[in-house]
Amino acid sequence: MTSPATGAPTVQGAAFRSAPAMLFLRRLFRRKLVLAAALVLLAIVVVALAAPWVSPFDPGAMRVVRRLRPPSSEHWLGTDELGRDVFSRVVYGARASLGIGFSVVLASCLTGTLFGILAGYDRRLDGPIMRVVDALMALPDILLAIFLVAVLGASAGNVVLALAIVYTPRVVRVVRASTLVVRELPFVEAARALGVGTPRILTVHILLNVASPILIQATFIFAYAVLAEAGLSFLGAGVPPEIPTWGTMIASGQQYADLAFWTVLYPGLAIVLSALSLQILGDGLRDMLDPKLRKAL
Repeated sequence: MTSPATGAPTVQGAAFRSAPAMLFLRRLFRRKLVLAAALVLLAIVVVALAAPWVSPFDPGAMRVVRRLRPPSSEHWLGTDELGRDVFSRVVYGARASLGIGFSVVLASCLTGTLFGILAGYDRRLDGPIMRVVDALMALPDILLAIFLVAVLGASAGNVVLALAIVYTPRVVRVVRASTLVVRELPFVEAARALGVGTPRILTVHILLNVASPILIQATFIFAYAVLAEAGLSFLGAGVPPEIPTWGTMIASGQQYADLAFWTVLYPGLAIVLSALSLQILGDGLRDMLDPKLRKAL
């Protein structure tokens, strides 16, 4: 609603537009497990963003005389084999691991959405695109990622690129399947009959109607990317060891796990909490956005 005198949005109009979003959030967080997962994920993200103010020590500062000290009032989660504060490294590791995961989601969803819509809408492009997708999906994810990082070199950017290549085919298949359904709906046929250009049909009429499965897939890819980055770093094929990520922390502390379990316990817990929260949140979004599942709730 707008003001008759000025044409500016009224408070009542703004509240009306925000009502569907609030209703959706209330339904999404009606399940306590989904709400708990969202709060845990939000806390991890806030800690990652506030890492310079939250961490009491420099994550790279080495104090060998304090190596492998158990948790105490000074070092809340103990120290590692080089005397570095584990809590500070876990906090900065959240920034690195979640940053890589988010970059993978962004790259894979943008690329996968583009090729998925093109494959689903244009039958001439469907065959070539899907044959490449099938070839990529025939290879195990972790092996393909290791191969790509080995070819490209170990760095955070190359890890993002390798994992984006690994997970893009998943998005392509989901978006293509949704596009095949949407392109046959009456409003798309009407747009074509009225002479609406293909770019506008793809962006306005199709993209907006396949956004829900993309959002759901993004949450799962985020969790997979966090786990994959940790696995690559643990195998020595991920980011360089000097960059504190949860995977590099576990890789460097595994040989001291018998003497100092905290060097692998806390980064491992961070990985589990992040991945599990993302998976539960993705399940909640799927249940809310899928009409069949929503009726069952």
